[in-house]
Amino acid sequence: MINVVRNTLRLSINSLVRSFQTSAPVASEKFDHKRIPADDEGVQGEKIVDLDAVLKVKQNIFPTAESDLQMYDGMLYKDLPVCNIRVSHNNTIFTMTDAVGIVKLIRSAGIEGFKNTKKGTNIAAQTTAISIANKAIARGFRTIRVRVKGLGPGRLSAVKGLQMGGLNIVSVTDNTHISWNPPRPRKARRL
Repeated sequence: MINVVRNTLRLSINSLVRSFQTSAPVASEKFDHKRIPADDEGVQGEKIVDLDAVLKVKQNIFPTAESDLQMYDGMLYKDLPVCNIRVSHNNTIFTMTDAVGIVKLIRSAGIEGFKNTKKGTNIAAQTTAISIANKAIARGFRTIRVRVKGLGPGRLSAVKGLQMGGLNIVSVTDNTHISWNPPRPRKARRL
């Protein structure tokens, strides 16, 4: 009788315990770093947007000659204050002007306390943008136009920072200088 009970206990314990085996994953083929990927490889999560259809829906997305006479927040477009953002690899400088071009506020990443190479980062640009937005709202500027000039890491984060600071941005214009007669390249190195 005792043997029968032991056997039934062993069977019930064995049925509760599951065997777990692991093995190293086996790759069917080695990864080739020199292989050129296919055109559609690695884009499974991306959406394909038809820009022509989007632009047809939004006809007046680009400014025209009549856009100067549109009203934004009770002001004409041409009378809105302008925030000029000069973005370089070393610093980001914000200048808030009225519609005529008289400077009202100036802030830079260096004024905000960022030193050396940290002045050129996108975090410094965003922090400076929030700071100048708060000062602009205190001066009475709510709706502005934005002009971005230069190439640097803080271009997009500067505009985002102005929005985060509470300013209503009507338009963003890229005023980056394009040199049609660039300087002569350096002499080729002899080996």
